[in-house]
Amino acid sequence: MLWTLAGILLVLWVLGLIFKIAGGVIHILLVIALLVIVYKVIKGRVTG
Repeated sequence: MLWTLAGILLVLWVLGLIFKIAGGVIHILLVIALLVIVYKVIKGRVTG
């Protein structure tokens, strides 16, 4: 589920950059997506 959320946020970020939508909000989406990915990777390594 987290990978799906991260993927959706990344797609929205790319679309925002392409169509110049929402200015700074697009970068917030990127940061959120990256945090989700990092969390998933760290959680995966800790739990094995």
